[in-house]
Amino acid sequence: MHFQTFDSLYQDVRDRLAVAPVVKPSHWQGRNIEGKPDMETFEVFNYHSSLWLPDENLEGYRKDIKPDLPWADDHFLERVCGYPMNPGTEWANWRMGGAANDFRGPDGRFNHNYMERIWPKHANQVPPSPKPMFSELRGLDPHFGIRYAYGDLDDLVDLLVREPLTRQAYLPIFMPEDTGAVHKDRTPCTLGWHFIQRGGRLHLVYFLRSCDAINHFRNDVYMAVRLLLWVLDKAREKDFETWDLVLPGTLTLHITSLHCFRGTLLQL
Repeated sequence: MHFQTFDSLYQDVRDRLAVAPVVKPSHWQGRNIEGKPDMETFEVFNYHSSLWLPDENLEGYRKDIKPDLPWADDHFLERVCGYPMNPGTEWANWRMGGAANDFRGPDGRFNHNYMERIWPKHANQVPPSPKPMFSELRGLDPHFGIRYAYGDLDDLVDLLVREPLTRQAYLPIFMPEDTGAVHKDRTPCTLGWHFIQRGGRLHLVYFLRSCDAINHFRNDVYMAVRLLLWVLDKAREKDFETWDLVLPGTLTLHITSLHCFRGTLLQL
């Protein structure tokens, strides 16, 4: 479905969850939740929708989407800092930061976070500096996959500049080390973002395996919008002539499990 406003999209989410079936998973974030009825979920399976992005008015998106502010803005800037910091600082400033702290390991880091996955070339090779120290990246060899060196968000922008109509501008967050959860720990809810420019507009397709409609949905949508605007700005910096007239297009969501927990349903 296509929506012109976030309010209409979120009303669709409410309506679907109100009649959604209950799923009783045995684990959540790698932890056993059997016998905890509040952790049962009302689930919309394979949720798909598109939100029209009429302009680049960030303040308008803040008012429409109503993310957790100022945290969402602060954390977005942390995500795009260009440095694979872990844990960073903004996780602790979120309203659920206390619960997030339970998932840090003995070294104080999370087993994954957005900064490491968006900037993976030197993840786990540099100190977990809360303030990026880009000199630490000099001279380091990037991580390698099966055949090639890792790419990152800057490489995605370069690809769009090099080939404005490319179908290859995909930024993965879910990586091979997450496959099968062989580590028996958390795996990313975000699978990745696909950027594609058509008809003079930059569109973003956002793939998620899982999304909590109450605690994460608004923030996820807002930061995806911000990411599209950030990529558009960076493309203009590199090739103003080509990208100056390109406008935002649509944000399309593919969410395999859009859900809310039984214990939080009344907050929807």
